[in-house]
Amino acid sequence: MKRTLAIIGAGRVGRGLGRRLAERGWTVGPVVSRSPRTARAAARAISGGRPLQALVPEILRAHLILIAVPDDAIASVARRLAKVAAHEGLAGHVVLHTSGAVPSTALAPLARRGASVASMHPLQTFAPGVRPRLEGVTFAIEGQTSACRLARSLAHELGAKPVLIHPEAKALYHAAGAFASPHLLAALAAGAAMLEKAGFRERDARAALLRLARQTLENYERLGAARSWTGPVSRGDRATIRRHEGALKKLPREFLAAYRALTNLQLRLLRSAAR
Repeated sequence: MKRTLAIIGAGRVGRGLGRRLAERGWTVGPVVSRSPRTARAAARAISGGRPLQALVPEILRAHLILIAVPDDAIASVARRLAKVAAHEGLAGHVVLHTSGAVPSTALAPLARRGASVASMHPLQTFAPGVRPRLEGVTFAIEGQTSACRLARSLAHELGAKPVLIHPEAKALYHAAGAFASPHLLAALAAGAAMLEKAGFRERDARAALLRLARQTLENYERLGAARSWTGPVSRGDRATIRRHEGALKKLPREFLAAYRALTNLQLRLLRSAAR
């Protein structure tokens, strides 16, 4: 039963982790999704596994059960899987879920059946059609000891960096990731929309801002935040900030609201850096 894997949830994270683990010698068994088409597509993407549309006893043949469903479905899946395991129990099994915000306590029904449970979240984007690069990626892990031990081993096997985290800190950890990925993307897309409003072509707007963003990220990596600040907030240039706000009033109100919120956040961070 060792190094056998069942995957519940056939979305991007389940597919991405399943494929990478299969490449490292794990035997993928059931791949479960409510949609037959999605389950089949996931098994093809993983290059292994048997597509299923229900939680069935076959899942219990796997040593590791990976639950990669949306956050609000984790507790429900745990309860339903616990019912499937009512007669056999789950002693000797490890169950991991992949949410960055939900603690492993959502898997309590499975722990009561004898499973060792934990959460293992890769701090990485899983975009459609893009094979995730996991080398060097942080995996946040918390839960019961033996499950955490396996999760850490998996992270090392994938070339990632495991970090143990307190369950109470998961929401803050996940929010930090939002600032570095979807919020960053929102800021770039908003900037591109502004440049298009100013007369740029879409392609040129995106290229201009990506160049600026890459230089900013390089500066942050090399120098840290305190030595990388530029722009009117860092200069105390209130007149320019007022001009920005005047221009943004002509756009949907979220643009100005976001600008003001980020300006205030910059001020707080700059003050903290100066102490």
